[in-house]
Amino acid sequence: MKSTLCVCGSGQAAQYCCLPLHQGQWAETPEQLMRSRYAAFVEQQIDYLVNTTHPAQQHGLDLPAIWQWSQRSQWQGLEVLHWDYLNPEQTLATVSFIARWAESGVAQQHQECSMFIRRADQRWYFLDPTVQVKTKRNKPCPCLSGKKIKQCCLRELALLSCS
Repeated sequence: MKSTLCVCGSGQAAQYCCLPLHQGQWAETPEQLMRSRYAAFVEQQIDYLVNTTHPAQQHGLDLPAIWQWSQRSQWQGLEVLHWDYLNPEQTLATVSFIARWAESGVAQQHQECSMFIRRADQRWYFLDPTVQVKTKRNKPCPCLSGKKIKQCCLRELALLSCS
């Protein structure tokens, strides 16, 4: 049986790269999560994109827009430029990358420094800088933990910047 290379550009076979993550395995590093999210865009796995976004931001995602963009794009590659994950105890990390695609025959690229956070459940999540969480400090956290946002995700969501 011939294995297919993963669309994330890692050079690994899909069955040993992003496929297990799309089937429920957790990413071990922020880079692995970044690559698997790119592959999810390529394969229109919108549920995976939602589930790997910070829980307090998931409700704010524009799912129809994500789906449409994912479908109409011809994905051409991911180049990971840099990541700052240095040790297993680290809970905050960044991954810089360039994603390339064509839309209506026009080549496009997007360069970004994405932020990732490892929460108490030991899973890495993407912190989406385009999703604003509007809530007051004493209101319930939108991640549905049952805690007040100031005791839950407020500090994590305040970290949305790459340096």
